[in-house]
Amino acid sequence: MTQPELEQQVARCLTQRGLTLSVAESCTGGLLSARITDVAGASKFYKGGACTYCNEIKQKILGVRAETLETYTAVSQQTAAEMAQGIARVYGTDLGVGITGYAGPDGGEDGTPVGTIYIGLFWKGSTQVHKIVSPHGRSQARQDAADEALCMILHAIKE
Repeated sequence: MTQPELEQQVARCLTQRGLTLSVAESCTGGLLSARITDVAGASKFYKGGACTYCNEIKQKILGVRAETLETYTAVSQQTAAEMAQGIARVYGTDLGVGITGYAGPDGGEDGTPVGTIYIGLFWKGSTQVHKIVSPHGRSQARQDAADEALCMILHAIKE
């Protein structure tokens, strides 16, 4: 499925089901929000997003706990989960997405490879997190993370 088809399918499914979505992005820097809002009629389901690039903002805006950041780091499944939960709570949406990772050119100080990205999806009171590794450069890593988030949304709401 091509990128525009993916966004349109997400838009169609969310609109048909009367569901709302919000996203919290770190390494994707607003790319997922841009792709969602490229679809005409996105305002029917998309309530907004937050680009929470630094830990301070992850904490202040999304409510990511300091203990989570200290224990697991900003690039972890725990942080992605708390980002997804936090954005859904702040925006009052049915679904929340949280994306955090190392898009490049460097990986983590702890040896986590470049291109490691965690995508959290909060829906129906539970949160799932997928990990991807996209070592083909910063731009491709960001695209891959946005693609994975859209696929996660589709899979969840079609169940």
